[in-house]
Amino acid sequence: MNRLAYFLIALILLPGCDRTEVPPVINRTQLVLRTAKAAYQPGELVTFSAHQAVPESAMVRYRHLNGVVEEAAVSGTNWTWQPPSADFKGYLTEVYSIQEGEEILHGTVAVDVSSDWTKFPRYGFLSKFGSGEPVATVIDDLNRYHINGLQFYDWHYKHHQPLALSGGQPVASWQDIINRTISFQTVESYIAAAHEKGMAAMMYNLAFGATKTGEADGVQPGWYLFKDAAATTRDKHSLPQPPFVSDIFLLDPGNSEWQAYLGDRNQEVYDNLAFDGFHIDQLGDRGTLYNAQGAAVNLSNRYKPFVEAMQARHPGKVYAFNAVNQYGQGGIATSPVDFTYTEVWGPNDRYEHLAAILNTNMVFGQGKGTVLAAYMNYDLADRPGTFNTPAVLLTDAVIFAFGGSHLELGEHMLGKEYFPNNNLSMSDELKKRLVNYYDFLVAYQNVLREGGAFSHPVVAGHPNLAAWPAAPGKIAVVGRDLGNKRSVQLINFSGLSNLDWRDNTGTKPVPTPLTNLDMTFTEARQVTNIWWASPDVDGGTSQGLSFTQTGDQVSFTLPSLAYWNLVVIEMN
Repeated sequence: MNRLAYFLIALILLPGCDRTEVPPVINRTQLVLRTAKAAYQPGELVTFSAHQAVPESAMVRYRHLNGVVEEAAVSGTNWTWQPPSADFKGYLTEVYSIQEGEEILHGTVAVDVSSDWTKFPRYGFLSKFGSGEPVATVIDDLNRYHINGLQFYDWHYKHHQPLALSGGQPVASWQDIINRTISFQTVESYIAAAHEKGMAAMMYNLAFGATKTGEADGVQPGWYLFKDAAATTRDKHSLPQPPFVSDIFLLDPGNSEWQAYLGDRNQEVYDNLAFDGFHIDQLGDRGTLYNAQGAAVNLSNRYKPFVEAMQARHPGKVYAFNAVNQYGQGGIATSPVDFTYTEVWGPNDRYEHLAAILNTNMVFGQGKGTVLAAYMNYDLADRPGTFNTPAVLLTDAVIFAFGGSHLELGEHMLGKEYFPNNNLSMSDELKKRLVNYYDFLVAYQNVLREGGAFSHPVVAGHPNLAAWPAAPGKIAVVGRDLGNKRSVQLINFSGLSNLDWRDNTGTKPVPTPLTNLDMTFTEARQVTNIWWASPDVDGGTSQGLSFTQTGDQVSFTLPSLAYWNLVVIEMN
């Protein structure tokens, strides 16, 4: 089932209360820090701001992983920093002071220096394009989460004619497929605002859709797909009318004439709107279909040539293609897509399934970045309420730990495949925690999302430790070999009996917090340093750990575990 299949018209946003009481984040941060952009080009000056003046005699420290890159005095509410020239690096900025001999951490914010956003995609979305939308506020909010690419969902006029034109010029507004008014100026303003923040803008559309006016607009009868070899019944995605203006009829994405037609329509878009690329959607496994000549068509084999045709027509653009529940991913990932993308549905309902999809995508895509569209608290989103904080944090912990990112943030958080649905809101606590999680994803992207091979380290000591996949009530251990260092990630499922990630009813409890976890592992090489960091502690700042090594046995004690910890072991 694809997100277009879902239609929920009641988009009422009412206040609700969190389903679970969540303990406060364990840190001492007080300052709200921001960067002017979501990502920076190598050599670009980074501009920081604080919501109030930093404390007197404060210092700022810039870290890459556990190393200090630079320190300086800082004052006021704004300052700049020139990062090293290296490309594709994540940093954590820490504002601190020394008070009575103790270091007090006042605030943290991450910095991404990357020339290509698709190396470490942090994908968000936009779904409302009427006149009067709070464009600057929405983009500024997404900027704090370091969202570096935006999917413009259902911005278009018709699937086969995405931009409404009159006399060759864009019209001021048009009706989308559910009869919403779309403002050209709002779409244009969102693109410009995104670019100012270092974010890419991706236009959304199906690979093979036409509404009922398709033939009147130049779509040829021989391009459609059919349910029967006699080509009498066109395949279509049925939608209730009203409120929808049409069903969506499917065309053969491998048909070169359809590819040329849509390429021409996309050129009309690019001529008038500064989109950076094309986010391509599909509808999953449609069963056996036929073209107009009666030949069977396997859609999963038609997506790669479609992307190749789009890329050949517009070679300077970015491409992403939704593999609905992995349908067609083998071909899609090897096509000219710049990162892989999967919309996750049942039976991929457990945390281990998210990890398996991410690992498969990285293999198919030969190391391309990967994004999951995984909708939280799905059934709960049928009515107004609030997202369950533990469910969101645990799902993000798993996705981030396995090198992916989560399409979840836009004008609101996603609970349904129809992106404008905003029945569920985020609590203030969840907003604060997600800022820390996205800072963490950026600051440690070079160990979370770059190189190395996942492993199953044998770690002993605490009785709840268990190798991945996650088990109820256990601490899941995830490893990654990174040459002269190794990461060990701990995801806390203590106290949890249900490991379904979506948490349909919004009832997932807070994991049991743990302290002073004794850890022992085997390492034949000489260990030179062990450090740890967590998005749940001190704004994600890294901290060294004392350890002992006797022969090949290494032991240390981890101070705490709330949801997710990263431990990095460095060797000679």
